[in-house]
Amino acid sequence: VQLQASGGGLVQAGGSLRLSCAASIPTFSSYTMAWFRQAPGKEREFVGMITRSGGLKYYTDSVKGRFTASRDNAENTVDLQMNSLKPEDTAIYYCAAALFCARSENDYDYWGQGTLVTVSS
Repeated sequence: VQLQASGGGLVQAGGSLRLSCAASIPTFSSYTMAWFRQAPGKEREFVGMITRSGGLKYYTDSVKGRFTASRDNAENTVDLQMNSLKPEDTAIYYCAAALFCARSENDYDYWGQGTLVTVSS
């Protein structure tokens, strides 16, 4: 099983980025997919998740209204559209997969390698 995150980069405050995660999970549609992030000097935190069918999405308060998760179960991909980016969004972003709907990183079975997002002021 492998998760490959991509799409990070340097963007000015107010800009947008779209992260993608390609999963080599045979039963991808059975997994809740989530995004976490880890800022320099801070612990990894939950950003958002999308349930197996894509019907439900949950986000941490700081990104609500700015970030949107989506998934394509036919392509085994999950995306995170990030708009109105702020310097405090700077972090390494990780995609993760879990068999259950969860916010704790301890509940996630598979992790991508992370992609760096840097938002300049």
